[in-house]
Amino acid sequence: MKAGQVSSPQADGIGLRELTTRFPHPGRIEAITLRPQRRGEVVAVESVRAISGCGLEGDHYAQPSRSRVEGGKRQVTLIQAEHLPVVAALTGKSYIDAALLRRNLVVSGLNLLAAHALFRDQPLVLRIGDSVVLELTGHCDPCSRMEVVLGPGGFNAMRGHGGMNARILAGGMIRLGDGVRVEERTGGFPER
Repeated sequence: MKAGQVSSPQADGIGLRELTTRFPHPGRIEAITLRPQRRGEVVAVESVRAISGCGLEGDHYAQPSRSRVEGGKRQVTLIQAEHLPVVAALTGKSYIDAALLRRNLVVSGLNLLAAHALFRDQPLVLRIGDSVVLELTGHCDPCSRMEVVLGPGGFNAMRGHGGMNARILAGGMIRLGDGVRVEERTGGFPER
């Protein structure tokens, strides 16, 4: 190979399926917030119990509701810390407090979108700390409330940067500073 030439993954013997499971390093939990009531104030905490198939203890999404089905796709919301400065820049602000965006977990150092499985027959999960396992279920689209919180254009600033939704496959404690790793999903979890 000539200097400056980039090799292709196939030339290196690495296929796309394997590439989708490779991450440079684990991420980290930077913030945990709960929304005890719908549209209510957000509460920052240092730790929280993740309840399998339900949500985060103390968050309104973990409470029974006619509009929520058991095992729903939005038990936990996550946002990538690296997206916060982007949203700030797009709204003309110097800084955005993650709590304003109303996501449960702020994760740094890990591309959350890439952690969403690309192949149905090769599912990926997030392991937080030693026991909690989340399955990313899709984008967490912004709501119209972002227009009020972030100002005019806030809704569009959040599009593509709103984070991800997840369901809890294995519960346990989540603490500030916990590592977040991407793993291939193996048996032992209910299929959804």
